[in-house]
Amino acid sequence: MVRIDFKRLRFLVIDDNVTELKILLELLRSNGYRLSVAMDAMQGYRRATTQQFELILLDVNMGSVDGFAACRLLKADPSTAGIPVIFVTSCASPKERLMGLQLGAVDYIPKPFDINEVLARVEIHLALA
Repeated sequence: MVRIDFKRLRFLVIDDNVTELKILLELLRSNGYRLSVAMDAMQGYRRATTQQFELILLDVNMGSVDGFAACRLLKADPSTAGIPVIFVTSCASPKERLMGLQLGAVDYIPKPFDINEVLARVEIHLALA
């Protein structure tokens, strides 16, 4: 696998579930990633357009604007279209997973998630990018 300098990589995590967010943040921080957090889809989209990120982890169910809408915005904006998006969400029916991938996400991880699987998928997509 490609050697990645974790300390330089910045991720944007967009999720409004504090309990699951804490677990995800602890996992990513303990592996050296620098993180920015948004608690709703529009805040995440705005942050993505003003800062540089190597990866976005995105929930679906959030407030008035869901993660699918945020992904559409991210992929339509030239400044964010190239950032890999991974959905990490409890919306995990085959129809929802397919929709996320059709919107441009590179992966779809159902909640509750296995910590090691999340880390492996993140590293794979970073290596591919």
